Amino acid sequence: MRIDLHTHSTASDGTDTPAQLVANAAAAGLDVVALTDHDTVRGHAEAAAALPEGLTLVTGAELSCRIDGVGLHMLAYLFDPDEPELARERELVRDDRVPRARTMVRKLQELGVPVEWEQVARIAGDGSVGRPHVATALVELGVVETVSDAFTPQWLADGGRAYAEKHELDPFDAIRLVKAAGGVTVFAHPAAVKRGEVVPESSIARLAAAGLDGIEVDHMDHDEPTRARLRGLARDLGLLTTGSSDYHGRRKTVGLGEYTTDPEIYGEITRRATGAFPVPGAGGRGPA
Repeated sequence: MRIDLHTHSTASDGTDTPAQLVANAAAAGLDVVALTDHDTVRGHAEAAAALPEGLTLVTGAELSCRIDGVGLHMLAYLFDPDEPELARERELVRDDRVPRARTMVRKLQELGVPVEWEQVARIAGDGSVGRPHVATALVELGVVETVSDAFTPQWLADGGRAYAEKHELDPFDAIRLVKAAGGVTVFAHPAAVKRGEVVPESSIARLAAAGLDGIEVDHMDHDEPTRARLRGLARDLGLLTTGSSDYHGRRKTVGLGEYTTDPEIYGEITRRATGAFPVPGAGGRGPA
């Protein structure tokens, strides 16, 4: 089995619609794909309706969190999307995204970048606007060469010159809320130092003690020594280890299935989840 547990669609900051994403996942030879858009479950219905036969969909979301002043992303899998407290927190984060993006645009303008809000809004479309959309605008303007190049202290990285804060969950609250909704939590790309400051291992140990289920180890932002270190940390803390592409379509160079999760780990995630079940493909033909 080939299992990719971290992807994004146009419901947040990917470039594939949910229907296109599941079609591309099947074409890439995946058996299981998780749709984990930022702070939203809006793409799940379309992805499920378009799910090709032979491909299983894991519903999820990537929750924006912050601990001790450091941002982190929490992957939440197979939770009940209608659980009211978790739904309310996701809505608070989403509602804060537009003011935050407007603030980043203003800061860029003050730095002499000729970016306009209308450009960022066009790039985001119906998606949940975020830093990758602002970064794409910088690419369009020729300010940086790639989206990744915008995530530096010079521009949009945490604490960068054009960075702006938004409402974010306390990760301990995120773990509690996801578990109350029957879901499973995995700390996304915990050692992605190129994105800015990372959470120390002592804090990961505290999260593990609070019920964190796993950490994402095999990821494009982790080199081999980092992956080995994270595997050792997971072993010491009793955490599951996952691998995934963090696919964003054309917005990143990584392809679907470039990094994958061990089938046994996937089986354990599904065993722990009680809020929702993986959706088996039945050859659906939703909108492309």
